[in-house]
Amino acid sequence: MPKMKTHSGTQKRVKRTATGKLKVSSANKGHLLSAKSKASKRRHKSGSFVSPSDNKRIKQQIANIK
Repeated sequence: MPKMKTHSGTQKRVKRTATGKLKVSSANKGHLLSAKSKASKRRHKSGSFVSPSDNKRIKQQIANIK
């Protein structure tokens, strides 16, 4: 059986916290920011965590990341 490879796209987008949760950055903050409200931009500053329903699948994709 060959080794499981880390999914390189997921590896770039997901970070594992010290407690083992998976953190991702928010979308909609790259460009066209003048059209967005201050509150919207402020909400998208902080990242969010992966939903519990996606946790198992994403953990398999990045099994080798610490």
